[in-house]
Amino acid sequence: MDLLVRNATLPDGRTGVDVLALKGRIDAIGPQLNVPAGTQVLDAQGFLLSPPFVDAHFHMDATLSHGLPRINQSGTLLEGIALWGELKPLLTQEALVERALQYCDWAVAKGLLAVRSHVDVCDDRLLAVEALLHVKERVKPYLDLQLVAFPQDGVLRAKHAVDNLKRALDKGVEVVGGIPHFERTMADGAESVRLLCEIAAERGLRVDMHCDETDDPMSRHIETLAFHTQRLGLHGRVAGSHLTSMHSMDNYYASKLIPLMAEAQIQAIANPLANIVLQGRHDTYPKRRGMMRVPELIAAGVNVAFGHDSVMDPWYMLGSGDMLEVAHMGLHVAQMTSQAQMKQCFDAVTVNPARMLGLEGYGLAPGCHADFVLLQARSPVEAIRVRATRLAVVRRGQVIAQTPPATATLSLAGRPASVDWTLTR
Repeated sequence: MDLLVRNATLPDGRTGVDVLALKGRIDAIGPQLNVPAGTQVLDAQGFLLSPPFVDAHFHMDATLSHGLPRINQSGTLLEGIALWGELKPLLTQEALVERALQYCDWAVAKGLLAVRSHVDVCDDRLLAVEALLHVKERVKPYLDLQLVAFPQDGVLRAKHAVDNLKRALDKGVEVVGGIPHFERTMADGAESVRLLCEIAAERGLRVDMHCDETDDPMSRHIETLAFHTQRLGLHGRVAGSHLTSMHSMDNYYASKLIPLMAEAQIQAIANPLANIVLQGRHDTYPKRRGMMRVPELIAAGVNVAFGHDSVMDPWYMLGSGDMLEVAHMGLHVAQMTSQAQMKQCFDAVTVNPARMLGLEGYGLAPGCHADFVLLQARSPVEAIRVRATRLAVVRRGQVIAQTPPATATLSLAGRPASVDWTLTR
């Protein structure tokens, strides 16, 4: 488990850097480090060495269930929710575990070594909870899986949801979730936020709430979440996911809301792949593409992460576990094309979600876990541009996945015989 990565480029722009990992942690970073006897050497050849990708928002209990029991013909959010309701009674723990483990294999191959997954607690059997707790233990050697107790049908709207959520937390689920905009009334939604935040405060847990995932500009649950975060002293432990209503809010209200979020140290998770196709379905033209105001939130000091949300499930029939694809879409939808903003999109799938999940020992510094991914790119922006090949994925100093470099051979008269995907002009 001792490894020396030779001649790497780091996300901060340093080049020609060696990274020495001893006993699963980074021991030293610098140019031309000595190689201790018996140490494996990985030649980075100047390519980008990044901390691993982190997905701040996912639904692993539903992943890879596309087509069960039928296909979402409309591709809409509401049909997806209805379809999940049809599928739940047919779920088995064995099938849930099998699909989740398969997805974790996909994730590792893509350099995704930490996932926060919401798990539905509205099934009285807590079948999905039991399955993902089992998966969490199975994948612990190579992937950090953090679970959110998620009352998919509304914690007040669904019978037994409050008790089920508490049972899930008792079993070891670490984060309190919610979906206030899916309660029957706006008042019930606000009450659910209060109730769930108090449960989290009593247990000393984090909160991650599906919040205002709607095109309704009057949806105000993120404001309520900020209020209860302040009231209960949950600063830095609360995240609002989706927040798509911010896309439709008027600028005056947004100018009030964003400072409230920053003051409460609310963190925000955008899900650009899913929300770009699910929101704005009632519009003709101009058609909204619902995503939170990412640049404005970052400028206000809010920690913003991107999530994949779904892969081949009732809500999103695409995806492959590639967080660079998520960053690529987020960059485009949010129009974040300045040099600094493009780098921020890379941070939104690495360091920002790691901070949100409270991952211990994450990063590229001495003392951190020797977890990183070698990308066939020379910079974070280039990695997003080409959705860079993961040449090597390292966990605790051990190479656990490798992919051959992406190359293309041409047969054109008078032209070069190969293409270098990594040239930066």
